Amino acid sequence: MTVTIIGAGLGGLTLARVLHVHGVPVTVYEAEDSPMARMQGGMLDIHDYNGQLAVEAARLVDEFRGLVLDGRQAMRILDRDGNLVYEKVDDGTGGRPEVQRGELRQMLLDALPDGTVHWGHKVTGVRTLDDGCHEVTFAGGGTVVADLLVGADGAWSKVRPLLTGATPEYEGTAFVETYLFDVESKHPATAAAVGTGSMVAHGGSPDDGINAHRESGETVHTYVALSRPLEWFEAIDFTDPAAAAARIAEEFDGWAPELTALITDGDTDPVLRPHYTLPVGLRWNRVPGVTLVGDAAHLAPPNGEGANLAMLDGAELGQALAAHPGDVEAALNQYEEAMFVRSATPVDDAVLLESLFGDDVPESLLELVRGEGN
Repeated sequence: MTVTIIGAGLGGLTLARVLHVHGVPVTVYEAEDSPMARMQGGMLDIHDYNGQLAVEAARLVDEFRGLVLDGRQAMRILDRDGNLVYEKVDDGTGGRPEVQRGELRQMLLDALPDGTVHWGHKVTGVRTLDDGCHEVTFAGGGTVVADLLVGADGAWSKVRPLLTGATPEYEGTAFVETYLFDVESKHPATAAAVGTGSMVAHGGSPDDGINAHRESGETVHTYVALSRPLEWFEAIDFTDPAAAAARIAEEFDGWAPELTALITDGDTDPVLRPHYTLPVGLRWNRVPGVTLVGDAAHLAPPNGEGANLAMLDGAELGQALAAHPGDVEAALNQYEEAMFVRSATPVDDAVLLESLFGDDVPESLLELVRGEGN
């Protein structure tokens, strides 16, 4: 039996690697034409209680450690005036080392045999055959029949409808992404505000803020967080980058210039990233020969856990299949029950704060996050 995975993101590739480690044949189909078809996102903090467990299951601990960027676990919390509310230094002992998403994905690709991933295979439909197998149709008319099909194909999964009618809904918030390059020389005040790791600036609303992360070298990746209806964002012409950036910056009128520069002085066009979610605690009845991992199974707004959970899904599914070589359904049952429990108990703000800052979270920070600050 060959496991057929749709999607070469972190969840699908972790699953493929763990299966390869255990000698289980696997094939991955990916819509993108190559690993470099698009930017793979920014920094990821890989947690010791989920993502790093997946790295261990994939037997790539040394390779992973080689990707870690020192100093990036540092964090600065600012108010809208640029005043420092809280600072955490990176002393090398934290359990959330930072890596570039693209490099992490490439690590997983490099750990698979050549030909495992079939690029340029965009799925247009999936159906169940009379014998219980599943047929996948690709753009252009090609098909493949899967004994065991795994949807690792993200928010708009083509595999999910085999299991549930649930579809993603807009959650009410969005990010607008920008980048600054050569920040030390071109934007020294902004570089100082961001620091060596991540920076979060809030003021007035807990859902609106400017979040930035120092990536490799002198690159800063900014996520402007806004809580607005979709119609509000649709009224902004993102095909006019300068006008779009100016409109977003209007929402932060009066903020410190070193903070708003992250929006107005961006070296890349602003990109809108609306946040969609599946129902919390989504379950489905067991359908023979098919399951989901990552966002395809439990899409949620960004909270630092998504990539980690996708990798853990892939690792645990791979381990379950390896542990039940003659009973695929037993493996899928074991995997799904554990995954359902995880996805039914999302991490709340208090847990996130404790995981980031420890037990002694300053009251000024709590007030800022709750929207009680200036």
